[in-house]
Amino acid sequence: QAQLVESGGGLVQAGGSLRLSCAASGRTSSRSSLGWFRQAPGKDREFVALIGWSGGYTVYGDSVKGRFTISKDNAKNTVYLQMNSLKPEDTAVYYCAADTLGSRYRTRPSMFDYWGQGTQVTVSS
Repeated sequence: QAQLVESGGGLVQAGGSLRLSCAASGRTSSRSSLGWFRQAPGKDREFVALIGWSGGYTVYGDSVKGRFTISKDNAKNTVYLQMNSLKPEDTAVYYCAADTLGSRYRTRPSMFDYWGQGTQVTVSS
């Protein structure tokens, strides 16, 4: 069992930046990948980014490429999502998730085994 706890959400103006953190504990093997997803009201959960826990790959959703950066600190068991040039359409609840099988090709929410509680990000225009 893995536990994931997100933090760092908040309210920011368009063009601003935020950094989200996801602290992982429990079962996070070197084979796992950790990802970020988001869900806006009335919309499906959307893939944002993922990173291999042992390194080697990162993957980004098309809507955030060039603006968001995912990174990790293995010593702290923490994954980060640096979000720059934020837009109002980035407003959503952001979730951290873990996939115990881990692959750059596994980006669907149904492929992820463990989820955090989510953190709200609101971008004002």
